[in-house]
Amino acid sequence: MTPIKTIAREDMENIALGGAFLGTGGGGDPYIGKLIAEQAIDANGPVAVIDVEDLADDALVVPVAMMGAPTVMLEKLPRGDEAYSALRALEAVMGRKADAIFCIEAGGLNSTIPIAVAATAGLPIVDGDGMGRAFPELQMVSMTMAGVSACPMTMADEKGNAVTMNTVDNLSTEKFARSITVEMGGAGLIALYPMTGAQAKEAVLRGSMSLIHSIGRIIHEEQAANRNCSDRLAADLNGMRLFEGRVMDVDRKTTGGFARGKAVIEGLEGYAGQTMHLHFQNEFLVAETDDGTLLASTPDLICLLDLETGLPITTETMGYGFRVIVFGMPCDPAWRSEHGLQLVGPRYFGYEHDYVPIEDL
Repeated sequence: MTPIKTIAREDMENIALGGAFLGTGGGGDPYIGKLIAEQAIDANGPVAVIDVEDLADDALVVPVAMMGAPTVMLEKLPRGDEAYSALRALEAVMGRKADAIFCIEAGGLNSTIPIAVAATAGLPIVDGDGMGRAFPELQMVSMTMAGVSACPMTMADEKGNAVTMNTVDNLSTEKFARSITVEMGGAGLIALYPMTGAQAKEAVLRGSMSLIHSIGRIIHEEQAANRNCSDRLAADLNGMRLFEGRVMDVDRKTTGGFARGKAVIEGLEGYAGQTMHLHFQNEFLVAETDDGTLLASTPDLICLLDLETGLPITTETMGYGFRVIVFGMPCDPAWRSEHGLQLVGPRYFGYEHDYVPIEDL
């Protein structure tokens, strides 16, 4: 993985692709965020990428993100300045300007929107995030494990509405903010988890922006060579091909501010005669065979790739007839701790099995 030091317009293609991959099906389609980021970079210049260790201990570091169901973004596009408005509202609450931006998650739209905000605000972006992938709920971040409060939190929508929130804990932040998101039409832009540089050094997962960019570059290079990227991604990321098949059914509903459902995939080639079930809540959470044999489970990453092009497929765009590769890779080690599994393990989402590392399965 080559560290990235500056994000220019030409880097956004790789970042959008890498973000779609690490989004594990969720996080929203980064294409929209890519366009917003390109426009901001064109207007304000490239964004500096800094290591978290370069932050002053008293710096104010703020992640910005989109919250809501990715399916909503297919029809309800952001105006473009909502996340910047949320940042400014949070700065007003904090009584000071932010010194740096970072991604709350390393996937989907939320890997590109913070770049647009950083360019517009003239701030650097930290090479890190709070998940190392995408997860569906606000409290599911490394900041929660490090004891950082999500509040004060601000929310903004495309109509100009803004909300400031203070709650007793991060799970409560998720519950109240999710209700407000539904009232905002299913999606809103947020600024939250304001922290000092010293806190960021304890809480942030390192190198995420460089990883996103590197994954996007790998996908583009393999496409140019007319190769499916899954083999190289497996070699470079310690990942593995879990299944290959055709999507036969998708049961998908937008409810409670999430895209929830299940996809049924019928095996092809070496997997002929087998069937896989993919369960998701914005992100792919569990992959199992039709007899209930577990193949991969949250918090490990489950990614869906187009069989022909190797491009990542999101839960909201997945459809009948898609020929796909189901790809898995280990999560950041922090999520395999007791606290991490309490936040994002399979039992939190209501599945009746304990977490088993993907490499053991």
